[in-house]
Amino acid sequence: MMMEKMRLNKYLSSQGVCSRREADRYIEAGKVYVNGHAADMGEKVDGTEEIIFDGQPVGWENTKKVLLAMNKPKGIVCSSKEKDNIVDYLNYPERVYPVGRLDKDSTGLILLTNDGELMNEILKARNYHEKEYEVRVSRRITADFIRGMSQGVFLEELGVKTRPCKVKKVDAYTFRIILTQGLNRQIRRMCAYFDFRVVTLKRIRILNILLGDLPEGQWREVTGRELKELKGGMSHE
Repeated sequence: MMMEKMRLNKYLSSQGVCSRREADRYIEAGKVYVNGHAADMGEKVDGTEEIIFDGQPVGWENTKKVLLAMNKPKGIVCSSKEKDNIVDYLNYPERVYPVGRLDKDSTGLILLTNDGELMNEILKARNYHEKEYEVRVSRRITADFIRGMSQGVFLEELGVKTRPCKVKKVDAYTFRIILTQGLNRQIRRMCAYFDFRVVTLKRIRILNILLGDLPEGQWREVTGRELKELKGGMSHE
């Protein structure tokens, strides 16, 4: 299918292959070929070329864009390069990729899609997209803990202070937290700062998409009003 020429990284993203940033890394590593030659950074394509990404052909034959919501079980990783990864576990008939990550020991809501542009919009840190988690910790929650978590915590190992966030106590050992950033193992690191250990961590919401009563290990397609609200919310940012 021929179209207006676009940068190769944008093309790969629009195909749901990976994000633009990841595409640039693969191109730089010599793992992307266009019509038999190693792709150049910034090269433009129109969809008629033979494009090989990390040994696999890429094309416009699958035009339907899908967004899936899944309740990730514990022990499943989000990196497609590791064993027991979420893409293999899901075994969806189309090639889809996780939108962001949820660490191996955590459970709950994760989105997967073949729509690279939608993936990029959801992942943009500057958009302050909300993600909500329910967390159980190893000892009784105090008012000082709730206050400290909500004000932001300097994570020395990452060299960054977390953004202020909303934290609400649920019971003696459980709280809910709404983040607008996704630092590596952020909640676990924040809790450790106050000498709390995370026992269970479950993501229950991403933007307007709710985990609800979706069984662990199961998935559903995000469609209709839910998808429209998701895209509409991002278009106004």
